Amino acid sequence: MGLSPVVIAVDGGGTKTDVVALRPDGELVGRVRGGGSNPQVIGLATSVALLDDLVAEASGGAPVQAAGLYLSGLDLPRELDAMSAAIQGHSWAANAVIDNDLFALLRTGTAEPDAVAVICGTGINAVGVRADGAKIRFPALGHISGDWGGGSGLGGEVLWHVARAGDGRGPQTALTDAVKAQFGLATVDELIAQLHFGERDYEELNALAPAVFALADTDQVAAGLVDRQASEIVAMATSCLRRLNLLNHSVPVVLGGGILAAGYRRLMDAVRAGLAASAPKARPVVVPSLPVIGAALLTLSRVQATQAALDTAQQALSQL
Repeated sequence: MGLSPVVIAVDGGGTKTDVVALRPDGELVGRVRGGGSNPQVIGLATSVALLDDLVAEASGGAPVQAAGLYLSGLDLPRELDAMSAAIQGHSWAANAVIDNDLFALLRTGTAEPDAVAVICGTGINAVGVRADGAKIRFPALGHISGDWGGGSGLGGEVLWHVARAGDGRGPQTALTDAVKAQFGLATVDELIAQLHFGERDYEELNALAPAVFALADTDQVAAGLVDRQASEIVAMATSCLRRLNLLNHSVPVVLGGGILAAGYRRLMDAVRAGLAASAPKARPVVVPSLPVIGAALLTLSRVQATQAALDTAQQALSQL
């Protein structure tokens, strides 16, 4: 007798990918975590190969009834089309839906038809949805599309400030010692040279983000970066609400991703204050749990799972 079919849900980010397998009744039967699957970072072919391995491990060889893949780095229609084409031929992809990981975060935080989600982790992005089907997205391609923040934005900015502190163009900052400690170097100039000559990857700067929040209460430069990050989060949420004509409505604003989920006090206080000023009726909803919950709920709904099945899945996944 063959294995019972499963539903596969994937939440893939810049640093980690969570994959779960569930029965249509919501029972969790497999869960695995792998490295980041963002195709913008690791390449499309590598991303698909990683997903194939993780799905096989999570499913345990059971046939896949449906799959929901929610990945960072799928920001433009061309990227969605490319990923859809790249997974063709895999047995688990026959009934797959692919979209940005924002939608997994959004569903994790709320089922309301009018809602906004902002993700701030390795990068930063936001989405807004309205009951009539309208959606607001951002290209989220970094500086060229007007974005700043997340681990990548913060890490690069830390090095900028530390370099200027070293030669007197900017104020002194405790972030200098944090950079040297993080990379085990005697001077910041060594790091700059290593990046210049390709001996280090710029993605390594993402690891500096925690130091920014750790020093924010005592260091002027770190505090400024945290406040700037909060302003960017508020600006994205407010833009979504305004463009959907929901600025004066009571709408949940789901906040997630590694940086927001960490609950840094100064950051969260500033985000809440900013939203209260720009969108007084917005309701911040912080999601500390794994966004793969939302991916699972969306995918189970596609196979007409009952409310009892959705509740079972949410309860099981909330324990992870």
